[in-house]
Amino acid sequence: MTNTLTDKRAIVLAIDAMGGDAGPSAVVDGVAHAVSKGLRAKFLFFGDEKIIAPLVAEAKGLEGSEIRHAENIVQMTDKPSHVIRRGRDTSMWLAMTAVKEGEAQAVVSCGNTGALMALARLQLRMIEGVDRPAITALWPTQRGKTVVLDVGANVEADEKQLVQFAIMGEAFYRSLAKVDKPTVGLLNVGAEDLKGHEIIRTAARILREADPEMAFKGFVEGDDISKGSVDVVVTDGFTGNIAIKTAEGAARLLGKWLKDSLTGTWNARLGALLMAPGLRKFKERIDPSANNGGVFLGVNGIVVKSHGGADAYGFASAVKMAARLARRPFLDEVAETVDAVMARRRSLRKAQESEAKITAAAQ
Repeated sequence: MTNTLTDKRAIVLAIDAMGGDAGPSAVVDGVAHAVSKGLRAKFLFFGDEKIIAPLVAEAKGLEGSEIRHAENIVQMTDKPSHVIRRGRDTSMWLAMTAVKEGEAQAVVSCGNTGALMALARLQLRMIEGVDRPAITALWPTQRGKTVVLDVGANVEADEKQLVQFAIMGEAFYRSLAKVDKPTVGLLNVGAEDLKGHEIIRTAARILREADPEMAFKGFVEGDDISKGSVDVVVTDGFTGNIAIKTAEGAARLLGKWLKDSLTGTWNARLGALLMAPGLRKFKERIDPSANNGGVFLGVNGIVVKSHGGADAYGFASAVKMAARLARRPFLDEVAETVDAVMARRRSLRKAQESEAKITAAAQ
């Protein structure tokens, strides 16, 4: 299934308006903010029409948007299995269906992550050759932004899945940043080849042998993420989720300390006034909301997960991410790259098995 469009006027985004802590108002305001910053697309809002319709009517730039009523909402406490069995009348299910049926090119939701992942796998299916989806995150670094995955979809990942994450992350970064050969690294406790557990060492060996076209740089450490040592950092969802939430917490703490320092005295306030342009730029660079929007890689469609607690500014970032991906052929690129690497891996395995049989026969 290809959802990529080149005609900007043809972009249609399905918006789950009922998920998230801030409610529909933050969602609608977020879409309107994205439009005010130049986004051109058509929007399908899914949720309680009585609540959404007045919000859309009051927002600027959302003329022509369509509202589709949904009787129920996927709650943050709902189990994915419950949503699959009984959630066909929820805003999340109906928004996903719009992508499945080709009415929209991407879905954006700030609702229950587990349920969204389950519905994406059920309705959109997995790209052939990919076992599990991975959630990406954009991480601000000294060199720009780095893609980190997985940040929460899979608590554990074996060597085959880590390889798949690397392939998908590379294709995602290439599409997003228009870089021909993004550099890729596996997150580890050290950069030396002998560091880490067997799974990650095996994944590194597979990437070196089966994907010679990838600019694989080996192992990277935690501080390499913020340095921007590589364009794509690959890890399991347990480690990735802890890492990104720690970084977000540190960014907010740094912002609070700076604000306290610049408002403590009259002299500090005067200095802050003089530095206002630079401080605004600094705030934009460290604000987690500016990089909000985790993309589900591996499913056969574009699904963007916004933070549940995102405000309008944060949700706008997720909407803009969905629109950018809808205009680029990254889904096809992911599928083609996965297929090529897995084919090379199978050939390599057969060659090794044949060599082992010849050696055994000779003995």
